[in-house]
Amino acid sequence: MKYRSMKKLGLKPSAFGLGCMRFNGDASGDSTIDEQKAIALIRHAVDGGVNYLDTAYTYLNKTSEIVVGKALRDGYREKVTIATKMPLGAVKDRSSMEAVLAEQLRKLQTDHIDFYLMHGLDRKEWEAFKAIGAPEFFEDMKREGKIRFKCFSFHGPYEDFEYILNDYDWDMVQIQYNFMDVDNQAGTRGLKLAGEKGIPVVIMEGLLGGRLSGAPENVQALYDAFPVKRSPVEWAFRWLCNHPEVSVVLSGCNEKEQIDDNLRIFDTVQAGVMDADELRLMENVQKAYHDRTKIGCTGCKYCMPCPNEVNIAGIFSAWNNISLYCLDPAEDWGLKRIKENNNGANMCIGCGACEAACPQQLPIIEQLRNAWSELK
Repeated sequence: MKYRSMKKLGLKPSAFGLGCMRFNGDASGDSTIDEQKAIALIRHAVDGGVNYLDTAYTYLNKTSEIVVGKALRDGYREKVTIATKMPLGAVKDRSSMEAVLAEQLRKLQTDHIDFYLMHGLDRKEWEAFKAIGAPEFFEDMKREGKIRFKCFSFHGPYEDFEYILNDYDWDMVQIQYNFMDVDNQAGTRGLKLAGEKGIPVVIMEGLLGGRLSGAPENVQALYDAFPVKRSPVEWAFRWLCNHPEVSVVLSGCNEKEQIDDNLRIFDTVQAGVMDADELRLMENVQKAYHDRTKIGCTGCKYCMPCPNEVNIAGIFSAWNNISLYCLDPAEDWGLKRIKENNNGANMCIGCGACEAACPQQLPIIEQLRNAWSELK
């Protein structure tokens, strides 16, 4: 296992951090789990050299922290650092924050949490956390020794990330990042900004929810043609670990074989590991994925709200994602919600308001029909 450096914090975390949300194989992280199997998986990862575990208050119907706590009995707690998260939806004031933290400490069977994160921030959520005194609460809990480091995980546009990162004295940040998300959310700019400020970065969604663990035919052909043979998973993790700003790459595993494969991969990767040919390959892979795009919608949403409540941007996003990653439309969460909320293209009456507002002048009405015929 390769270990990285969190210089600001004086820690050397394992490059592979075990994500504790998907022990049941359900990407939503909402279902119940086989507790004994999950405990065995956690201990197997720790025995293999993993010293960073990531969980959250809400994961697995609020049972993930319980399982992690049980797995860390018998001396395992001393071998790892724990990251968990406080969701805005569970707190409203100082007393509720204290109650949530106390509950998490009980579940995790520990007297302190190493990395305590405000969960899933964008600028609006950060301002809401500030309004109830969460930053001051985190400071107090750090002084009392109940948490070691003040952190946040992020889902939002880069501008929000820059604002939040510069607005508080953070110890660590967790972002979604992979070779397909270089311009999405915090993206490469956010990674570099955190690195410049000396703030350690933990990566989530390195495989984009598992979408990058396989490859469509045109992408696989590029991998197959390269002289060195590696799986799509190994290429994705290798690309991430090549970045010196990355401290930990999280990976959720629900089988022992997946952990073993990750242990092998993360024993061979470090900053600067990729040569020019490998970097060129990944650029071509990214382009090959983008060549599968159905429509060049940027998601600006100038076309919305639709007078008939059609979720135009959501439909085009689902259409593109399903094409890019060869997904089953029935398994796409976004498309499921659109259908459940009756916001599908079948509601379009062809009024043209969306096309008049589209800065790219896309033929939205025609493409909505095309998309819906493939997605319904």
